Amino acid sequence: MMAQPIRTCVGCRLTAPQSELVRLAWTGSAIIVSRTTPGRGAWIHPGGECVQLAAKKGRLSRAFRTAIPADAHVEVFPVKP
Repeated sequence: MMAQPIRTCVGCRLTAPQSELVRLAWTGSAIIVSRTTPGRGAWIHPGGECVQLAAKKGRLSRAFRTAIPADAHVEVFPVKP
């Protein structure tokens, strides 16, 4: 059996097997969920708590190495303020 790659969630900062996380990619105008989009990606647990942490603490901007508008994450996961 092959070992699964381990990734770190940008929200909670815990490590998990890649199969438990979703990959987010920045297209230049929106954040999308895609494992195949080229470029920088960020791994995150699909639950709302990790998404809220990542948005609140600016971790998506850091992960994508660019300024991300505050409302860009809403296109992927609806987060209540």
